Amino acid sequence: QVRLVESGGGQVQAGGSLNLSCSADGRTSRIDTMGWFRQPPGEERRLVSSITRIQGNTGNTYYADSVKGRFTISRDNAKNTVTLQMNNLKPEDTAIYYCAWGLGIRLSVKDVVSWGQGTQVTVSS
Repeated sequence: QVRLVESGGGQVQAGGSLNLSCSADGRTSRIDTMGWFRQPPGEERRLVSSITRIQGNTGNTYYADSVKGRFTISRDNAKNTVTLQMNNLKPEDTAIYYCAWGLGIRLSVKDVVSWGQGTQVTVSS
């Protein structure tokens, strides 16, 4: 069982920046993927960004089209942490952001094994 603990989030004006961090506690895997999903009010949860670890090395990253060029994901494999740096935030980025962990190299909703508790990000215009 992998437990995910998130930190960061909050409220910011459009154009501002926020940083989300997630720490994985428990038995992870030599091949796994961590990432961030978000869920705006009344909408379904969607993948924002993910990053893969293969045999101890960072592998592929994924970004949703809506955040490309603005968000950057990174992970510290030794500490089992993943960070999402969010720049040039827009009101449409407002949502609850969930850290997620899964086995393998894919991270759709169906692939997620563990979820974080969620953290609110609010961007005002």
